[in-house]
Amino acid sequence: MSTYPANYWYTREHEWVRVEGEIGTVGITFHAQKELGDIVYVEMVKVGSQAEMGKRIGEVESVKAVSDIFSPVSGEVLEVNAALTDAPEILNQDPHGAGWLARIRMSAPEELGRLMSAADYEAYLGEET
Repeated sequence: MSTYPANYWYTREHEWVRVEGEIGTVGITFHAQKELGDIVYVEMVKVGSQAEMGKRIGEVESVKAVSDIFSPVSGEVLEVNAALTDAPEILNQDPHGAGWLARIRMSAPEELGRLMSAADYEAYLGEET
């Protein structure tokens, strides 16, 4: 079984988006959290903010580094995962599930065509090493 859900879309910066209707749920990949190590802090933009594909929407701090989070899609930020404020380690435990970062009402769903499928992302990871 793949580590990367087939119904998600992926970026070269190691973010993912799962699309349900016009809503995209955004997070970081298993690979990203593994590279970061133990995550100790998460900061996201405010609800109501406009996200733009490829632009910063937050940051994740780990024991190793601080990394920017870039939005895989454009649209309005509807929700951020408040659970990560008190328990950022959820990102390490379940990066493709409970560790989601934000929900965005997509304004340009055609942008998904610029993202990678799970198979493409896994091939990309293979090229990186």
